[in-house]
Amino acid sequence: MTKIDDVARLAGVSTATVSRALRGLPTVSAATRRRVLAAAEQLDYAVSPSASRLAGGRTGTVAVVVPRITRWFFATVVEAAEEVFHTGGYDLLLHNLGGREQTRRRVLRTANLHKRSDAILLVATPLRPADLTALTALDLPGAIISSGSVVPGWPCVRIDDVAAARTATGHLLALGHRRIAHLSGDPEDELAYTTHLDRRRGYQQALRAAGVQPDPRLDVESRFTIDGGHQATVELLRRGEPPTAIFAACDEMAMGALSALRAAGLRVPQDVSVIGIDDHDLSVVLGLSTVAQPAAEQGRLAARVLLDPLVGAAGQARSTAPVILPTRLVVRDSTAPPRAN
Repeated sequence: MTKIDDVARLAGVSTATVSRALRGLPTVSAATRRRVLAAAEQLDYAVSPSASRLAGGRTGTVAVVVPRITRWFFATVVEAAEEVFHTGGYDLLLHNLGGREQTRRRVLRTANLHKRSDAILLVATPLRPADLTALTALDLPGAIISSGSVVPGWPCVRIDDVAAARTATGHLLALGHRRIAHLSGDPEDELAYTTHLDRRRGYQQALRAAGVQPDPRLDVESRFTIDGGHQATVELLRRGEPPTAIFAACDEMAMGALSALRAAGLRVPQDVSVIGIDDHDLSVVLGLSTVAQPAAEQGRLAARVLLDPLVGAAGQARSTAPVILPTRLVVRDSTAPPRAN
């Protein structure tokens, strides 16, 4: 059975360097990391979580909590994080809340997280006071992605949702639109997301900055899904004169808006422009304008932050300041200036 000493001899480095390289720590140069990975592959060596557990009393597992794994953003983040954990010798233990409050309480407020994992990654999971108390009591390293919640001592990786919404709405305003509708999140959602509140705030800020008063009749709430966007757009069209543009809080809602508008005989973008946020994999196929957020990079970065206290030097300090990644406007075929009449 190949041991870490064998990899170290073949790569010409110390066993400590092999350990750091295989865990993806930034203290190893790119050239050394490539040499170690090549040696490990040649010898068919893999970091053993069970061996690490025996040596250090660890589980070799990171718990990842997501509201709904079926959504594009959550799935993309989890896949990217898993790659980093695997490279570092850790397995991913997925907790899919499925949008259920009861599941949230069971997952976040029990000691099982401590017994089954060495760290916790929360993906866009809003926290209630009781959740925060329970997580703090676990005394485990943790990180948060794209959530308004804060856990003392836990770093947060996210985008600026308010700024992203301002960018999307500002693009429509720059094209000359003034009657701009907004498809927002569902306030009745059992897990009480906060992202849609930030994006609504950015939408309203952009309108007011352009001298346009937000119209409540143009703000429709629904689920962050394609069907939710479709139903919200149907409701929007029932309210009377259609808008000249729609800003959807996410790309999936924007896709639903596209289908509803076309079913109603309205052309995109000739009659109504549509823009979302995310840069979903299907957005380019549908020609959807969007504000792209780096979903995979959020997962990778949060995973690297979590690995530092697990495999780094004892007492190594880590920053807990929020890391805000940039977004960018992507203009495609779904947005255009409004018709003159």
